[in-house]
Amino acid sequence: MLRIALPNKGRLAEDARDLFTDAGLEAKGKGDRALTASLGGEFEAIFVRAADIPEFVADGAAQAGITGVDLVNESGRQVEELLDLEFGRCRLVVAVREDGRIKSLADLQGRPRVATVFPRITAAFFARANIPVDIVPVSGAAEIAPHLGIADIVVDLTETGSTLKVNGLVEIATVLESSARMITIVPPGDSRRTQLDELVDALSSVLRARSRRYLMANVPRARLAEVKAILPGINGPTVIDIMDLGEMVAVHAVVSAATIYRTIGQLKQLGGQGILVTRIERLMP
Repeated sequence: MLRIALPNKGRLAEDARDLFTDAGLEAKGKGDRALTASLGGEFEAIFVRAADIPEFVADGAAQAGITGVDLVNESGRQVEELLDLEFGRCRLVVAVREDGRIKSLADLQGRPRVATVFPRITAAFFARANIPVDIVPVSGAAEIAPHLGIADIVVDLTETGSTLKVNGLVEIATVLESSARMITIVPPGDSRRTQLDELVDALSSVLRARSRRYLMANVPRARLAEVKAILPGINGPTVIDIMDLGEMVAVHAVVSAATIYRTIGQLKQLGGQGILVTRIERLMP
């Protein structure tokens, strides 16, 4: 059984468990506080701090892991990214006091102090920008540092910027954009990599399906060319004859969930009837 390191708490942990469950790999442990669980019988999950997962994977304690790319970069460990899981999206940003004189990186003078939970990434960012700084490592709540005089600026994670705004801070630069990634050090050609590649395919099929819907509708045969323009699908819509209704045909297609409302409206304008939309569990290319 291959070990997969998963976050043990927080939104990242919830989203990771949901993804594995949707892929048919529900984590089954001995209790809510269990440190390990079976994932469908082929894999074993170990639950650890998200920040420690790059270390567990790089050291071989787990053959793969799921954590934020911000934590991977901060660890400095050499791992391979297998898949962007598309959740846990956030940005690591440079922020300053709203009421201060600093409005951009160009306004930084002397050797400003920077409070951050990400000292490695922060040091590298300012080094690339040729801006000398003193890093003030903190374990959390970096946004309070400028108000206490501990630091001039902060480098912190944000999703919407609302927490920064509440604390009187404003962004002046983006250091990196992050999301949850699946990582490994198992090289291609290794027998264990075959299992991991199959796991990646399973998770990818779920992620791909989440942004798609399966649509079925009866449309006029004479307007199929227009219908095809509306329903390109993966390789074009599937067209099926309807018994005893020569003027109408049934079309089936995979469409974008984000624009399904518009697609339905366009089909109705062409005379579409009996329109049915369903969710998709998995979608392989």
